[in-house]
Amino acid sequence: MTNAKFTKFPCLMLAAGLLGAGCKGSRLTHSSLAPVLNGADVLHARSAILPKGLKVGLITNHTGHNLKRHLTLDLLLKTKNLELRAIFSPEHGLHGTLDRRIGDSTDTNSGLKIFSLYGATRKPTAEQLAGLDALIFDIQDIGCRFYTYISTMGLAIEAASQAGIRFIVLDRINPIGGQIVDGPIRQGPSQFIAFHDIPIQHGMTVGELAHMFNKERGYDANLQVVKVEGWSRGKFFDETGQPWTNPSPNMRSLTQAILYPGIGLLETALSVGRGTDTPFEIIGAPYIDDVKLARSLNDLQQPGVRFIPIKFTPKASIHKDRPCRGVNIIITDRKILRSVPLGIEIARVLHQMYPENFPLSKVNRLLCHSATLKAIEDGDSLSQIQNIWKEDLNQFRKRRAEFLLYK
Repeated sequence: MTNAKFTKFPCLMLAAGLLGAGCKGSRLTHSSLAPVLNGADVLHARSAILPKGLKVGLITNHTGHNLKRHLTLDLLLKTKNLELRAIFSPEHGLHGTLDRRIGDSTDTNSGLKIFSLYGATRKPTAEQLAGLDALIFDIQDIGCRFYTYISTMGLAIEAASQAGIRFIVLDRINPIGGQIVDGPIRQGPSQFIAFHDIPIQHGMTVGELAHMFNKERGYDANLQVVKVEGWSRGKFFDETGQPWTNPSPNMRSLTQAILYPGIGLLETALSVGRGTDTPFEIIGAPYIDDVKLARSLNDLQQPGVRFIPIKFTPKASIHKDRPCRGVNIIITDRKILRSVPLGIEIARVLHQMYPENFPLSKVNRLLCHSATLKAIEDGDSLSQIQNIWKEDLNQFRKRRAEFLLYK
């Protein structure tokens, strides 16, 4: 287990053989004022954590950087300890700007091939892995089952296992905290937006999930996780000292990340603000009466949020270029907010108010739980719906405990 109270972190004035430039005469401790160190920070500071001489492929994007925003990609290109031979990019591409299928390309700086894992294939092929000793994964996740970076990781672990090569995860904090576990466990087959049997908000880091995938899916890969240092499960991203980088085009703030497990759940059925300045902070549709919806949602007294009537016209996705009315979701207390129940409550209210207009069945695309959908259709209360998940969620918590790396 990693403890938030560390004695001393080795000076970033690096000894011979370590990676990167360092500090002069200072020592970094994990006090309340010191930043949390992601796996990328640890690798930048201590190259000895990885065996020398490995020929590696790097699965990364623009979020794969350290505290100073130095990219792990650049680090591996410069170091003599490892040989970077291939780059793999997830959904949204290497630079995190694309909202479409992506083809392979070439990195202009290094001349290395960039293999897209969001195009013709979503799993590294045997040909792409030929000649490699290891795959390194360094991407910032946000802690939600249908955010696809964890699916990319899971498929890559499987590919590494089949190729007989190492899989190395540079772990990163869960930006919305590692304590809340909520929502139904996925039902049905594994798919890219629901890779494993986990709830919508899983409360795990990518390193912890890597261990879970590796064991529960029987991959038995040679897995190494470079752990985060100085993080405790109750810390949100803005309590870590790490710099924020939008992990995808429509994930632009911690507020949006906190709301995403519940509000993102609705995005196949109505506008959740894609194509506006505040995605996942607003919802709406042309048929909604914004004042009535805000009143109905506020009457539910959901903890940690309130709702303001709003009009907007999204420039992308559902209801593109159509004037919409809905609500702006204001977080009043993020510690008591429960995003998944919030999303379910909004779906319940919209189905009650607009049964002919709100396409409830489309919510199951990301929900992946037909029993919950039927309960909403039947007019069940939130507590009744949560009782449907209760036993499976308790079983998941027991499964999850085996793989937790942090207190």
